Amino acid sequence: MGDAQFDTSQPQTARIWNYWLGGKDNFEVDRVVGDQIRAAFPDIVDNARASRAFLVRAVTFVAAEGGVRQFLDVGTGLPTADNTHEVAQRVAPESRIVYVDFDPMILAHARALLTSSAEGATQYVDADGRDSAKVLREAASTLDFGQPVALIMSGLLGHVTDDGEASAMVRAYLDALAPGSYFVALDGSHSVEHGEAEKIWNEQANPPYVLRSHSQFARFFDGLELVEPGVVPAPLWRPAEGDVKPLDVVCGVGRKP
Repeated sequence: MGDAQFDTSQPQTARIWNYWLGGKDNFEVDRVVGDQIRAAFPDIVDNARASRAFLVRAVTFVAAEGGVRQFLDVGTGLPTADNTHEVAQRVAPESRIVYVDFDPMILAHARALLTSSAEGATQYVDADGRDSAKVLREAASTLDFGQPVALIMSGLLGHVTDDGEASAMVRAYLDALAPGSYFVALDGSHSVEHGEAEKIWNEQANPPYVLRSHSQFARFFDGLELVEPGVVPAPLWRPAEGDVKPLDVVCGVGRKP
């Protein structure tokens, strides 16, 4: 896949986050907008790092304590350190992971994601995460939906700006999962400073993003058994020692009864 298929004139979510996380898979347009957002909301880089750290802790928990061996990571973004399959297979090498995204640059990096332990498996589905029917159909070649699956949506739901559509999307996935499955989700939450960053993002970057309140985000977990400590800022979810600075990024892990 050649660079001609990349839109380098329009800042993109995955590439901006890659820039904030110190990656190299980004363009000047991404760095310009990333710097503008960081100027309006200096904590954004800490948010990005805290988001990744939460994902590592959550996947570790679901694999080690929840006993889950299947993971469906929707809206995966560009590969960085500690991708879902690496974390899960450190705990259980037989874990099976399906990544879902449709950004051309991410497709170009799919080979980096499509690695696995000999005992496990990794698949990449080229699809818009909102198309749950397609995702579930293609993921079924790797995952057994008769057994528990961990559904991961990290930084995805904010891009589904209509609350009803976002809730329906989550429900469509959860309805397809077996009892004992988990839902791991994280998104930016609202503050004055974060709101300024959201405005800059939506004027210049793609796709648009909406910041939801803590209570709005918590509704995505309706009907699930929330894992302690519930829906909280990412650094406060089962933190490592010293990782306790509250930030404007909210997360949770819920178990399907």
